[in-house]
Amino acid sequence: MDVMTAVLTRRSEHQLVEPAPNDEEFAYLLRAAATAPDHGRLRPWRWILVRGDARTALGRCFADDYDGPQPRRAQQQTKPQRAPLLATLVFTPQHAAVPEWEQLAATSAMAGSLILLLHARGFGSVWRTGRFTQSERTRHTLGLRPEERLLGWLYIGTPHPTRTPRRRTPEDITDHITVFTPELLPL
Repeated sequence: MDVMTAVLTRRSEHQLVEPAPNDEEFAYLLRAAATAPDHGRLRPWRWILVRGDARTALGRCFADDYDGPQPRRAQQQTKPQRAPLLATLVFTPQHAAVPEWEQLAATSAMAGSLILLLHARGFGSVWRTGRFTQSERTRHTLGLRPEERLLGWLYIGTPHPTRTPRRRTPEDITDHITVFTPELLPL
């Protein structure tokens, strides 16, 4: 699949089934995604892969941390079961000359590249965030260090076979483009 086709046909997939990429294929795709722009090649991120029974443990963590009505608590527990693989993105800013905002931009560029690479390989994904990215219990369960930030989960699997793929129609965005034309300044 060429890059333009990948960009125009990728969609957030909310119904994901097996298979998901195994650890080796995920690492292979991540090696390519990690070539995204990254000033200083700091790689200020890490991934925690959650699959199988680990999804159940993460769901229990979500339910235990939820302080709303009981029926919704059970719903929190099943969230990690929505996909066979939850790739957890952790931002690990480095103490370097590169500003933290630029390190976060590099992390986002890598994640965007990974999403396109997964799509080009026939996998689907959807980016999920929410209140649990700020949860101390979730941070502890996943083993995050104090300086790290949980950015969210990339739910990954194979798009449900009944889904009908649709190509995006690019919108006119010319009103978001300006051309710099320097004026002669008086001396």
